[in-house]
Amino acid sequence: MAAAAKVGYLGPPGTFSEEALLAAVVPEAVEPVALATIYEAVMAVQRRELPYSLVPIENSLEGPITVTLDTLAGEAEEVRIVAETVLPISHCLLAKEALPLGEYRLVLSHPQAASQCSRFLRERLPGATVRHRASTAEAVREVAEGGERGVAAIGNGRAAELYGVVVVARGIEDGESNETRFVWLARADQREPPPWRRPPGPDSPRKTSVVFWGAGAERPGWLVACLQEFANRQINLTKIESRPRKERLGHYMFFADLEGAVEEAAVREALAGLQAHCETVKVLGSYPRV
Repeated sequence: MAAAAKVGYLGPPGTFSEEALLAAVVPEAVEPVALATIYEAVMAVQRRELPYSLVPIENSLEGPITVTLDTLAGEAEEVRIVAETVLPISHCLLAKEALPLGEYRLVLSHPQAASQCSRFLRERLPGATVRHRASTAEAVREVAEGGERGVAAIGNGRAAELYGVVVVARGIEDGESNETRFVWLARADQREPPPWRRPPGPDSPRKTSVVFWGAGAERPGWLVACLQEFANRQINLTKIESRPRKERLGHYMFFADLEGAVEEAAVREALAGLQAHCETVKVLGSYPRV
């Protein structure tokens, strides 16, 4: 029997990242490795400490997971997206004891989770202070180990079971269609695919993720010219967004997801055309799409 593949994720146990990982694989095929931050989960692959990591990249309510995008675009030069998976997200308010909502004065949460539950926090817990933690499970664990009354955390049902807390309220997210897209990461020279529960077939539709920027971005029409390279070849962009390059105001990098694989002639030609407009074009991955 093959050794279990080590896969990094945002820990500790009980995070949505762990839930996404366990839902996507045969549990016996992986050895989950909990890491303190999303950044560390990405860089563990870059440093060859782990063959794979699974990290969140986009949420349907709150948009991009910026630390994932920035790390892939910048420091993780040898890391590529090799697959994706989508997890429905439902948040719970968790505490050591069930109290009337008005008696909770402090809520611990990962910032993304708190943002996804902003309406509940604003309307149902208007007097509570929200403090951020590195993950939802870390917040739940702190509540479980603490002795203060009136302190709660935002997390999932698995975290409640793992850390022995009670579910005060369920489904506190702002929308019923709350979903997070997670991506599998591996080094560019990794040949073995991740240990998926259901491997994609050879004819599965594919998508490609890129990031690009250029010195010509100040020119009128530069971004239109970049995107026209895809439109001219009938390539559909399923996502585009900008992030600051962390240099000066007005300097951005652009992330795009497009339908098709880099091996396809049209995609290859579009990327070559894009390169003519840009200082940098980096393919973050070409992989089966869900």
